[in-house]
Amino acid sequence: MTTQTDAPIAHGGALSDAIAQYGGTAPEWLDLSTGISPFSLPLPEFSADVWRRLPEQAEVKRVCELAMRHYGGAVMPIAVPGTQSAIQLLPFLTPNASEVAIVSPTYGEYQRSYQRMDIAIDPIEALDGATVTRASVAVLANPNNPDGRETSRDDIFGFARAQRHRLVIVDEAFADMRQDLTMAGAAGTEPNLIVMRSFGKFFGLAGLRLGFVFAEPGLAKVLSDRLGPWAVSGPALAIAAHAFSRIDLVGELRKKMEKAHAMTRSALRMAGVSMVGETELFFYCEVGDGAAIRDLLASHKVLVRDFDHSPSRIRIGLAPDELSAVRLRETMRLALAGQRPS
Repeated sequence: MTTQTDAPIAHGGALSDAIAQYGGTAPEWLDLSTGISPFSLPLPEFSADVWRRLPEQAEVKRVCELAMRHYGGAVMPIAVPGTQSAIQLLPFLTPNASEVAIVSPTYGEYQRSYQRMDIAIDPIEALDGATVTRASVAVLANPNNPDGRETSRDDIFGFARAQRHRLVIVDEAFADMRQDLTMAGAAGTEPNLIVMRSFGKFFGLAGLRLGFVFAEPGLAKVLSDRLGPWAVSGPALAIAAHAFSRIDLVGELRKKMEKAHAMTRSALRMAGVSMVGETELFFYCEVGDGAAIRDLLASHKVLVRDFDHSPSRIRIGLAPDELSAVRLRETMRLALAGQRPS
């Protein structure tokens, strides 16, 4: 039995909605509402066959082998049309589960996916060897979205090995710049551990809809069977093969992100913003009234993300260049000044 859910969860990137409410055109806006890299991997021209033909299993296998090498996996992952598609299917991995523990607050789609299947949610504060839960599944985003909290590999290993009867799912959507955190090399060899990796966030290609899931063969087959044939498009496979084969371009992307991260941090600090969490792709900020600051920034055509679960905080993505960083600094100063008593 499934449960009808409420309205869709709000996510970042809803620029058309912001334009409808506050006006302007897309080029006039500075969209900092997502944790997606503002820089996209340069792409070559691809053969027309990439668009014309259905992808073959040999192509899928090759890309998954390249992904295994790129992410440091110990088993070959399965390719999925965005990790959101895998999140939708997580309940089918443990069809008899009655409760799932989710390190919270976090990305809301984990909870929504399990609630659709009438599975109870246990919102836990952390995942480590001391965690106590009756749930047969534990879900963790590492680093966490939206606050950037990090869970060490030792803590995840401690929990997974002490709780071998529980399935542990780690979403590493924001771990591309943190090889010290990734559990991709343990997923599959630890049979109760699953790791999900997002392709689009780091490579600035979120519209491609591509991700990878590392899991032991039985669980991987459940996901593959649910996804069906040709789950990932030929163009997505070709772009991933290109990206994973170009270490030089990956290095350039890292340098650009590091520079943008430093510029954004400096802009927020100079504007007097309290940064209480971060990853390499976003900052989590204490601003007093998140919704009010979001609206004030939007009135200047700067888009950020606020949260119902943490109403005093907002998430801000990376400013791509110095002009954008200055604009963020000045509009944030105006917004914060508008919240202070006169």
